[in-house]
Amino acid sequence: QVQLEESGGGLVETGGSLRLSCAASGRFFRINDMDWYRRAPGKERELVASITNGGSTNYADSVKGRFTISRDNAKNTVYLQMNSLKPEDTAVYYCNAYIFTDKYGRDYWGTGTLVTVSS
Repeated sequence: QVQLEESGGGLVETGGSLRLSCAASGRFFRINDMDWYRRAPGKERELVASITNGGSTNYADSVKGRFTISRDNAKNTVYLQMNSLKPEDTAVYYCNAYIFTDKYGRDYWGTGTLVTVSS
């Protein structure tokens, strides 16, 4: 059973920073892309940042220059460093990863971690 577990959410003031982590556990032999999504109250889920297993990254325009995604392949972990946080960053943040447990891969999701940015 593959699981993704996020950590690092919490309450922070505008302009502050948080670092989210997401670790994959269970039996698998490869992880391809790892992503962070978020869902703000009353809004659709959106892709925040993604990283390939080779380290190529992509960001939503709303977080470029403030957020940095990285991964440690040896630890099967992806991180999201969030700086200069704004109230509009308030959301539940979800980790997503495309994981192969055999010759077929599929998307796995974490349960989410809440980030609240106070104004």
